[in-house]
Amino acid sequence: MRRWLPYPAMSLFILATWLVLNQSLAPGHLLLGVILGLVLGAAFGRLQPPPLRIRDRRRLLRLGAVVVADVIRSNLALLRILVAGRARAVRSGFVTIPLQLTDPYGLAVLACIITATPGTIWMSYRAREGLLLIHVFDLVDEGEWVRTITERYETPLREIFE
Repeated sequence: MRRWLPYPAMSLFILATWLVLNQSLAPGHLLLGVILGLVLGAAFGRLQPPPLRIRDRRRLLRLGAVVVADVIRSNLALLRILVAGRARAVRSGFVTIPLQLTDPYGLAVLACIITATPGTIWMSYRAREGLLLIHVFDLVDEGEWVRTITERYETPLREIFE
């Protein structure tokens, strides 16, 4: 049974997602959703992802609260920039951030945090050097961005995942 259904929860999620996206419980959609769930679940099983270990769940909740606050603050700052129009010059730029975080799940969460925050986007990550490149819409102080990413996000992620 495990051979055909290595990740049953994922297969059910894929089936449910397929049915919701198609907004139909027709037999054809049910059959196609089951086939997709089986095939994609088995394909994921072949990827052999590393086991997920969350060391500090309370820290994860605190990080979530920090991220929500930062996203709200970033939305307000971006709104101020857009409403001010050309009254203030906006300087966009790239920031290279050295990271010590190596856990793939921690890096994935960091990518989601950075990309979900308005005005920033994850551009690239060089694993060998541990260098992250982000783009910032309104770059005022590059050092402040390095401190923010490493202290507010990377340090808690290392405590959670490593």
